[in-house]
Amino acid sequence: MANNISETSTDVLMDVLKHAGILNAGDKFLEISKAGEGNMNIVLRLKTSERTLILKQSPPYVNKYPHIPAPVERIKVEYAYYGLVQKDAYLTKFSPKIIGFLPIYNLLVMDDLGLGLDYRHLYEQKTKLPEHDLELLVNYLLRLHQLKVHAYPDNRGMRRLNHEHIFKFPFLTDNGFDLDRVQTGLQEAASSIRSDSRLLQFIEQLGSRYLSKGRSLIHGDFYPGSWLGTSDGIKVIDTEFSFMGDPEFDLGVLCAHLMMSNTSPQTIFQLKAMYMAEKKLDLDLLDQYTGVEILRRLIGLAQLPVTLSLSEKKSIIDYARNLILHA
Repeated sequence: MANNISETSTDVLMDVLKHAGILNAGDKFLEISKAGEGNMNIVLRLKTSERTLILKQSPPYVNKYPHIPAPVERIKVEYAYYGLVQKDAYLTKFSPKIIGFLPIYNLLVMDDLGLGLDYRHLYEQKTKLPEHDLELLVNYLLRLHQLKVHAYPDNRGMRRLNHEHIFKFPFLTDNGFDLDRVQTGLQEAASSIRSDSRLLQFIEQLGSRYLSKGRSLIHGDFYPGSWLGTSDGIKVIDTEFSFMGDPEFDLGVLCAHLMMSNTSPQTIFQLKAMYMAEKKLDLDLLDQYTGVEILRRLIGLAQLPVTLSLSEKKSIIDYARNLILHA
C-alpha cells in the first residue's frame, strides 16, 4: 500500500483492511470520499457493502500545508488518547469507536460518526453555542483533566510544531505572511504586538512552560474545529496534539474561541465558574493562554473564518494583550 492512502488503489486498500481483520472477506467496496477538512491528517470515509469507516492517516507533513513537516507519530498519540478515554464511561460517549490501528501505515480506523459538521459556523456569529453543549464541553474537560494517567506519549514533536505556530511565528516581524491579504490593515495591527518587547517576553516564558511536562492529560487543540455535531450529540475529535500539560491551556483555548465567536463575557465567566466548582485553576495562567490563542489565531498562519471587522479585531487584540500582561 502507498504511504498516502488517498493515492492507494481501492483494491489494495480493501485487501490491507481485510488482512488486518478490519473488514470481512466478503465485504465489497462501494465508495471512498474525503471526510472533513483534514488540516493535519488525511481523513477518508470508506463505504463498503457491510459498514462505513473513517480512515485517518498521518503523513510526514501537515496535510493542508505539505511544505510544513510534521511527525508521523501523531497518529499513535491519537490512538493512545482514545484508548485512555474509552476507559471512562462519561468520556467514551464523546469519542469515535476505534476499529483498528495499523502502525506500519500510520493508519487509524474508526467507526463513522455520520455526516456531522464541526462547530466552525460559530465564527459567523449567526448562531450561538447552545448552553447544553457548552456544559458538556466543560464537563468533558473536567473529566479529562482528572483522569489518572500512569504513562502517556511525550508527543514532543507535535508540541514543538504547535509551539512554533502559537508562541513564535505570529510574533516574528518578518515571517513572510502578509496579513493584509487576509484583511486590509491587519498587518499594521499586528506590528503593535510584534514591537512590544515586554509582551513578547511574557509570551516566550509561556511558550517554555507549554513545552514542559504538566500535571494533566489535555486535548491540546480544544476549539470548534475539534467538536463534531452528530445525530448522537456533540463529539470531540482530532486529539493528535494531546499531551500531559496544563489544564489551563485547554480551557484557555476554549475561552479564546468563544470570545472570537462573540460569546458574552457572562457566559465565559459562568463556564470558568462551572469548572472551578470541581477543580482549581490558575486564573492568571488561564488568562495568558487565552490571550496567546487569540493573538495566534488573528495574526498567525492558522486563520479562522471569523466575520470580525478590522476594528473588532483590533479591539480583541488589545484585550488579548492585556490578558497576557496583567495576568
